[in-house]
Amino acid sequence: MELTHNDILKKLRVALQLRNDDIVEILKLVDFKISKSELGAFFRRPDHPKFMPLGDQILRNFLNGLVIYKRGPREKEETKD
Repeated sequence: MELTHNDILKKLRVALQLRNDDIVEILKLVDFKISKSELGAFFRRPDHPKFMPLGDQILRNFLNGLVIYKRGPREKEETKD
């Protein structure tokens, strides 16, 4: 059985003890807006009528937001003149 993006997000949610509200906030950190109901569709069983496969863009934005959520925003480097 192959691991899908939906499975990856589910496993990260459990491992990091995140609620759906937390995931919505993490996505907001990278200016990606999603509702809790849209997010819930990713956690449904694949045979459920309202299931939605998680796309690359959402997983990528979640992972980028997770870095900011855990480490804080990136500090700007000073430029050498």
